[in-house]
Amino acid sequence: MPVAASNDIIQMVFHAGPMVRFVLLLLLFFSITSWSIIFAKYRSIRKARKESAAFLDLFWNSRGLSEGFAASKRLRYSPIARVFRVAYVELKKVNKSQSSSTGSDVTSEASLSQKLVSVDNIKRALRQAVSMELTGLGKAIPFLATTGNTTPFIGLFGTVWGIMNSFRGIGLRGSASLAVVAPGISEALIATAAGLAAAIPAVVAYNYFTNKVRVLESEMHVFSADFLNLIERDLMRRKGK
Repeated sequence: MPVAASNDIIQMVFHAGPMVRFVLLLLLFFSITSWSIIFAKYRSIRKARKESAAFLDLFWNSRGLSEGFAASKRLRYSPIARVFRVAYVELKKVNKSQSSSTGSDVTSEASLSQKLVSVDNIKRALRQAVSMELTGLGKAIPFLATTGNTTPFIGLFGTVWGIMNSFRGIGLRGSASLAVVAPGISEALIATAAGLAAAIPAVVAYNYFTNKVRVLESEMHVFSADFLNLIERDLMRRKGK
């Protein structure tokens, strides 16, 4: 943008009416907050995807769940690793309760019922962990949708208000020449431009982050199902012994 045009825009902002300036300040708040969320979310989701891929590779190549648990502690940004840690802790509780009842006289039906309850507890822990991770991943993203939906209308309100004042000035001066009309209308249109400038990146970022969170959600559900299959096979193997 040429320097002269940039200076003209700055001058128009300073010479705008109080309501238009308030609208521009409000749009500036939305824009700065949106860009802060965009940068923070891009960084966190990028780390989450990278560390989740690393965790899945470590998990499926580990020699046991305890080794996978130790490896997951190093991956602080991976939601899948955190889901696994919750399920692993629940599994340890289940194994501890089963080992404490091994010496007691328990029928095979009671033992099977206890194992089914144990699987249900692990399923519940996995569901809660996935739900908590999705809440964390989706945090602040709705603000981007709010920005994309509301800032064009806020800018339009500022434009309408500015044009109303321009026509009021025309009526007071009794002149409708282009030299009189153009400055007021151009000042008013800045609000619409600012609203669109705040809305467009917010909508693009919202769609991008929503898609990435959806991918991570799918990966967490797939991992949860695979982990439950491992646990159920292990329980069936113990039953056969």
